[in-house]
Amino acid sequence: MSQAEAPKGVDVSASEMIQVVLPNDTNVLGHLLGGKMIHWIDLVGAVVANRHSRRPIVTASMEALDFHAPVRLGNLVVLKGCLTYVGRTSMEVAVEVYAEDGLTGHRVLASNATLTYVALDDRGKPTPVPSLVLRNEAEKQRFAEGKERRRVQLERVQRFKASQHRQGHSSEI
Repeated sequence: MSQAEAPKGVDVSASEMIQVVLPNDTNVLGHLLGGKMIHWIDLVGAVVANRHSRRPIVTASMEALDFHAPVRLGNLVVLKGCLTYVGRTSMEVAVEVYAEDGLTGHRVLASNATLTYVALDDRGKPTPVPSLVLRNEAEKQRFAEGKERRRVQLERVQRFKASQHRQGHSSEI
């Protein structure tokens, strides 16, 4: 088994990114634009998936995105991502986003999201990824929840494809 195929723990790929909210990142209220936050969430999630698979990856879905508190101009934005579930070729990443006051250090959970990424081979086709080593009960619980989300997600994709087929639409452009 090669190094890339060896099972890996959640801690191996966990990643953190810090951004500063600048005027160009805000709306008329001085709050971080939702689209900018989504961009940052996708970036940190992609880093986690890439570090786990060591393959090119693509974003397959954003399963959940919740906004809890506004992020204001001048805040630091701390994004923390970690794997929650790994399938054969897909990886689920949870990202938590914190707004931090740079002067006081006070942090508040501003957003969280769950994304799925797929690893690609040299031809751009899905390729297997290393399995995930679960080291504690919290990781095992998140994995079980991710497995269930994946099952539901696959059912939804199948219903969509069947609907498109009935309507005569192709899923490829």
